[in-house]
Amino acid sequence: MLSAATPGPPETIALDHHATGRVLAEPIWAVRDQPPFDASAMDGWAIPIGDPGVDGSYRIIGESAAGRGFDAPVGAGEAVRIFTGAPVPRGCTVVIQEQAERREQAVHIAHPPSATRANVRPRGGDFQAGDALLDNGMRLDAWRLALAASAGRGQALVYPRPRVAILTTGEELVQPGSGEPTPSQIFESNTPALASLIAGWGGTPIRLTPAQDNEAAIAAIVGDIQAELIVTVGGASVGDYDLVKPALRRFGLTLEVESIALRPGKPTWFGRLSDGRRVLGLPGNPASGLVSAELFLRPLLNAWQGADAALKLEPARLSSPLPQTGPREHWMRAAQAIDAEGRRIVTPFPDQDSSLVTVFARADALLRRPAGAAPLAEGDLVETLRLDRRR
Repeated sequence: MLSAATPGPPETIALDHHATGRVLAEPIWAVRDQPPFDASAMDGWAIPIGDPGVDGSYRIIGESAAGRGFDAPVGAGEAVRIFTGAPVPRGCTVVIQEQAERREQAVHIAHPPSATRANVRPRGGDFQAGDALLDNGMRLDAWRLALAASAGRGQALVYPRPRVAILTTGEELVQPGSGEPTPSQIFESNTPALASLIAGWGGTPIRLTPAQDNEAAIAAIVGDIQAELIVTVGGASVGDYDLVKPALRRFGLTLEVESIALRPGKPTWFGRLSDGRRVLGLPGNPASGLVSAELFLRPLLNAWQGADAALKLEPARLSSPLPQTGPREHWMRAAQAIDAEGRRIVTPFPDQDSSLVTVFARADALLRRPAGAAPLAEGDLVETLRLDRRR
C-alpha cells in the first residue's frame, strides 16, 4: 500500500495557524542567534561584573528596555536600569530589583552577585545561526510554528494535502439529521468519523453520496472525482448486495490486497484504478473500519505527505490475563492508565464486538496481539498504539 503513496510537488504557504498539520518539504535553519544578544532574564539593574560600587552604591546612567537597548559603555560605579528581555550592556551582570534600593539618581546594592553572568540569558542560548531547527518531513504544530517564527520564517515549503474521497454505501444507512430511520435501518456513523480522522491526519476529505444504492449510481458518483485515494466503507465483502467492486471495475480496478489476516478488519482491501487513483476498502462495521483506518489509512496519508509512515507502538503492561490468539492478528480496543510505580498499564475492553461504537469512543489505545500468540498473564508486556484523544 505504501509504495503507492508518493508526495506531490511541494507548495509554499504562510507559516500561520493555517499551517498547523502541514508537513515540511524542506528543513528550516537558523539564520541568526536566538537571542541575538545577551538578554536580561529579570527586571533589575545592570552593573559591571565584579564592581563593588562606591560603598555599594551606583550612579544611574540610563535604561535598557526590550527593543531599545543601552549602547554606551558602563563604567565602574555606574548602573543601568534594565527590564526582562532587554540587551545587557557589554561587561555587565544583572541584579534583580528586589535586591536593590533606588535612591534618587543612584541605586544601592548591598550584595552584588558573585556569579559573573547572573540573571543573563546568553546570546545563542536557545539556538545559534546555522542550527537545523526543523527537519524535512516534520508535521507542523503550535510549538514548531513558534520555533519557525523565532527563526524569522514567514513561509515554508510543505507537501500538498492528499485528497481523500469517502464512499459509503448501504440502503440500511440513514444520514444523521436527515429523518427517522425505518425499523430496519441505522444511522450512518463511519463517514463523519473518517472525515474527522482524515482532516486531523492532514488530508482533505471529500464525501461522496450515491443517489441510489446500485452499481450504476456508485460508478456515476466516483466518475472523475479528483482524489489521490478513494476510501470505500462497506459493500465489499461477499454478500449479494456488495456492489462497490463491480462498480469500480468499470474504471479498471486492479486488486493488490484482497483481504487481511486481521481482527477486526479482515474485509479490508486495496487496489488501483486504471487512471492511477488508489482505493482503500474498509469494512462497514464501525470498529472494524476505524481499526483499519488507524493501521492503514493513517500511514498512507503520512506517506503521501512525506511524513514518517511507521506505526508508533509503545510498551505497556497488562492489567489482567489474556488467552491465546487465533490465526489473525488481533488489535483490541483498550484503555491506558499510569500505576503507582509510574508504569503504563493497559486494559482491553471485555467486549470486542466490531459493531460497538461505544467501546471505541471510550478507548484511547489499540492493543496488538500477534496471530497465534500464546496466553499472557497479568503484568506481561504488550505493544499498544496510542489513539488521539482530546481530554
